[in-house]
Amino acid sequence: MSYTTLVIMAAGMGSRFGGGIKQLEPVGPNGEIIMDYSIYDAIDAGFNKVVFIIRKDLEKDFKEIIGKRIEKQLKVEYVFQNSDTLPEGFSTQEGRTKPWGTGHAVYCCKDIVKEPFAVINADDYYGKEAFKLLYNFLNSDIQDPYVYCMAGFVLGNTLSENGAVTRGLCKTDNDGWLIDVVETFGIVKEGDHAKAKGEDGTDKVVELNSTVSMNMWGFKPTVFDELEKGFIEFLSELSPDDIKKEYLLPEVIGRLVNEKIAKVKVLKTNDRWFGVTYKEDKDSVVKSIRSLIESGAYPSRNKE
Repeated sequence: MSYTTLVIMAAGMGSRFGGGIKQLEPVGPNGEIIMDYSIYDAIDAGFNKVVFIIRKDLEKDFKEIIGKRIEKQLKVEYVFQNSDTLPEGFSTQEGRTKPWGTGHAVYCCKDIVKEPFAVINADDYYGKEAFKLLYNFLNSDIQDPYVYCMAGFVLGNTLSENGAVTRGLCKTDNDGWLIDVVETFGIVKEGDHAKAKGEDGTDKVVELNSTVSMNMWGFKPTVFDELEKGFIEFLSELSPDDIKKEYLLPEVIGRLVNEKIAKVKVLKTNDRWFGVTYKEDKDSVVKSIRSLIESGAYPSRNKE
């Protein structure tokens, strides 16, 4: 059987969510979590395998809350993002407690994922359209193993009412191929536009219709070799004091694009993102899910 896999990054610490495990917070009427809806949409689009990237200490809770239930619907595998999962010749920094980042999270899947795959965050709701766009692209007749894709969201559809967010602002050419992803911090809505913090600390205007990355990517297995090469370089340049520095997926892909190693097609979606970046976001997410159920987008109870 051939697979198209959904990789879900669920190893985050949830620090901005008050220290709780935000990926496992119920938001649906029957205790469903955001991942339930992402997996539902992924299955509907055609994905037939899911890989959860989690922390080892979350394994028992994770399997009880979602894993055992999802195993009844499609093939499920687990990857643990451990700080000592490193290329040969490297060891974990003394004093490091923070995970190595999203680039490392996907790197940890290298021995499990051998097929085209999508990557998402566990605590983000992406909408149905984005999964269909990624699935169709990953299963298109494009033969080049270094042609990837990403879902491009409208900035105005991805902002939180409860605080500033970080988004990857995308630059594309006229044909929709990615030129660059610029990680932009402190973005908040202000009237008919948004503002963000520039590198010099001053505010800068950002248009609400800007295309942004929400860490929803489509890859082929060639990406693992590139992640390892980049990680070796990252680790080689790391000073002993950089115990919080992370190896971030958008930065890795941006480098591959800039060096013309890979091409990334930006697949634009108008679906509205929501998630629990902040604890105060939960009420809004619950209301949004309820509205989607009432509209018929989801059943009132997920499959058992």
